[in-house]
Amino acid sequence: MDDIPRDRLTGPLRRGAVKKHVAAIHVSGKLTLLQRKLSNVLLLNAYDTITSQTRHQIDARTLCLMIGYNSNDMDTLKQSLRGLAETVAEWDMLDEQGRQEWGVSALLSYAKLSGGICEYAYSPALAEKLHDPKVFALINLNIQRRFTSGHALTLYENCYRFIRTGSTGWWSLDLFRRLMGVSDSPYYETFKHLNAKVIKPAVAEVNKTSNIVVTPELRKMGRAVSDIRFRIAENPQLSILDLDDGTGLRNTDVYARLRALGISDRLARQWLSAHGETYVRQKLDYVAGQGGVKNAVGYLKAALQDDYGAEVSPRNPTAPTSDRAKQLGRIRDLAATRTPTQRDADKHLFLARLDGVKRDDFERHGWMSPLNAQAIVTFWQDLDPAGLGEEQD
Repeated sequence: MDDIPRDRLTGPLRRGAVKKHVAAIHVSGKLTLLQRKLSNVLLLNAYDTITSQTRHQIDARTLCLMIGYNSNDMDTLKQSLRGLAETVAEWDMLDEQGRQEWGVSALLSYAKLSGGICEYAYSPALAEKLHDPKVFALINLNIQRRFTSGHALTLYENCYRFIRTGSTGWWSLDLFRRLMGVSDSPYYETFKHLNAKVIKPAVAEVNKTSNIVVTPELRKMGRAVSDIRFRIAENPQLSILDLDDGTGLRNTDVYARLRALGISDRLARQWLSAHGETYVRQKLDYVAGQGGVKNAVGYLKAALQDDYGAEVSPRNPTAPTSDRAKQLGRIRDLAATRTPTQRDADKHLFLARLDGVKRDDFERHGWMSPLNAQAIVTFWQDLDPAGLGEEQD
C-alpha cells in the first residue's frame, strides 16, 4: 500500500481562481461524537485505495479502540455504522469545466461486520470527492481524540478546511444549524439559545483543544442575526500541545537525511517513530559507509529490519535463543502485517500505558523493547491472540 500523501492531505481547502470555488461537502451534524470520530477513522483507513477499490476493511476491535469504544461492544459499533449509512453527505460546487454540480450520497453505501472484520464502502461519486484534497481535508486523529463535544468537533471539521483562506465565508443561520445538527429543534431557532448552548461552548473547545483558533463574526438583517462566519488562524500553542503528528520528528537531522535519500515524509516519520532517532542514525551511517550501494533506500530498509552492522542488536537485546526474544520477534512481524492505521492505533494504545524510561525504551526499540517485554506480550495476547498462534500460548 502506497503511503498516504500527508503533506497534501492534511492541508485545508483553499480558494482557487475565479473558475474554481472552494468545494464544500456538508455532512449532517446529527452524528454523535463517536460516530463522527468513526467516520474520520474509516476515511483515513480507506484513503489510499478509496478510488481504486470498492470495498475497504479494518479490524473491528482496533476500530473500536481507536475511537474510544469498549473493544467488545459490537452493539454500539453496529449502531454507529448504521448511523453513518443513514447520514447524508451533500455537495454543491463547480466541476473542472466550471459547471455547477450538486450531489447527495449516503456517507457509507454499506457496512458489515463478519469474523472480527469491519467491511464498508463509499459510493463512487462520494469517494471521488473525499479523495480530492481540494474538496475534503483529512482530520488529524491525534487532535480528534481530544474532543469531548460533538458540536465542537463538528465546528472544527467545518472550519479546518478553510485555514489557508482565513475564513469560512458567510453561512446563513439555517445552514449553520443544519451543520451543527440542531435544525430540528425549535429551541435553537432563537439565536440567544444557539449562541449560549452551541456556538460559545464549541468555539471555546476548538480553541483550547485543536491546532486552530476560530472567532465567530455575525451579520444582521435589521436587528436579527442572519448569518455567521468564522475567522480562522493557526493555534500559536500548537507546538506546546504537540498535536501535529510528526512535527517534532521533521525537525531532526536524521529526518533530513532520510528525505535527502528520497524517502517519503510519512515513511521517514514511521521509521523514526518505530525505531527511534539514534537507531535510524546508526543505520544511515552504516549504509553510507558501505560504498557503491545502488539502492540506498532498499538497503537502509533491510538494515533497519535486520539490524545490519550491530554486534548486539538494540532491537533484540536478549540472546537469539531466548524464548522472550522469539515472542517479541513474532509480535514485531505480526505488527508489520497490519495496515498503517492499525499500526498507529496499536502504538498509541500501548504508549498510553507507559511513562518515563519504559516509554523512552519503547519509542527507541518499538515492539522489541526489552524493558517492556512482558507488557508487550500481555498487550498482544489481549489484542490479537489468534494472530500470535499456538506458539504464543
